[in-house]
Amino acid sequence: MNVLIIDKMHDSIHGLLKAIGVNADYQPDITREKILQIISSYEGLIVRSKTYIDAEVLSRGKNLKFVARAGAGIDNVDMEVMNARNITLLNAPEGNRDALAEHCIGILLALLNKIHVADQEVRNGKWDREGSRGVELMGKTIGLLGYGFMGEAFAKRLQSFGCEIIAYDKDKSGFGNEYVKEVSLSELKEKTQILSIHIPLIKENRALIDKSYLTSFKRLDYLVNTSRGEVLVLEDLLSLLQAQSLKGAALDVLENEKINSLSSHEQSVFEQLVQLPQTVLTPHVAGWSFESYQKINEILTFKIEKLVEKRTDF
Repeated sequence: MNVLIIDKMHDSIHGLLKAIGVNADYQPDITREKILQIISSYEGLIVRSKTYIDAEVLSRGKNLKFVARAGAGIDNVDMEVMNARNITLLNAPEGNRDALAEHCIGILLALLNKIHVADQEVRNGKWDREGSRGVELMGKTIGLLGYGFMGEAFAKRLQSFGCEIIAYDKDKSGFGNEYVKEVSLSELKEKTQILSIHIPLIKENRALIDKSYLTSFKRLDYLVNTSRGEVLVLEDLLSLLQAQSLKGAALDVLENEKINSLSSHEQSVFEQLVQLPQTVLTPHVAGWSFESYQKINEILTFKIEKLVEKRTDF
């Protein structure tokens, strides 16, 4: 079986695929034009975020049996076309859930304790203990919007902090356990003080979390987003932070992450956001640890092997 890899992967991918009898053609610098020219020669495609796997790519891949996404999100794959062509999608949320959960804890604690601000002040010779006074996580109600691999991993890390953890997932039920309580959306909005977003970027979630959505929460003080930037309207978040309706936000993702080529309006929102001391920002690295880089390969290889055993058309 021939598989085309079109993004940079951990070096372990070569040995892992070879061990299960897969011939990997590793072309991390390939262009979209070249992908379209050669994709018909492969049964599998491994992608991170090189290009959108749309009808054009999939129609050229006449022999494709699977597309493997090296990560959790699948918003760069046209699932309607995939299903119509009987092409299996594989992804690896199990590979980076631990990294993301730890990052969530890190940016949340940094936000509540003003670590990012205090660090810069001390480096600049300012010793302001009172201005750097923090807020404890203990006793707070943490609401998780979405309870997949990422939400569950974050909840597990939170349980030792002595906070109440509640979660709502419109596509999932029966997941409540000793450390997280499954709730309705109305109860999530009634009780949540710190909201952590863990929903995928699908059509109905794009720009879902706007000013109206956020102000429908009765006790909301802080927000954390490590899912996808496009689910949160940044301009609305900015206005709530500026009005002090929200006390702070920790963001690993933005609506437009090409921050050197923003529109004039996007640039204005971004500049105002970064000037606020009550924001913590990281560059979409929540699930991107040295360990997860390798674990994603291991998960994908395992799933490819199982798929080959299951499907009879290889």
